[in-house]
Amino acid sequence: MSEATELAAAASSGDARVGLRAVRALRRLAETLEAVQVENARRAGWSWQEIAEVLEVSKQAVHKKYARRDPGPRKEH
Repeated sequence: MSEATELAAAASSGDARVGLRAVRALRRLAETLEAVQVENARRAGWSWQEIAEVLEVSKQAVHKKYARRDPGPRKEH
């Protein structure tokens, strides 16, 4: 079983401590995955608006959260 699958199972635990810890870990995993994919999208030339639409947030929210990490589009030689 993968770590994400184990965390998802633990999140539904009857033990609140186990469940809440799993929820916290899943939140961190989701944040990490989102950051990786935003970076991938920016490198592929996506606009902040395009990313925001897919994530169903405002352009301002996604820009504020990720602009400092922005690698920008890759330049082809």
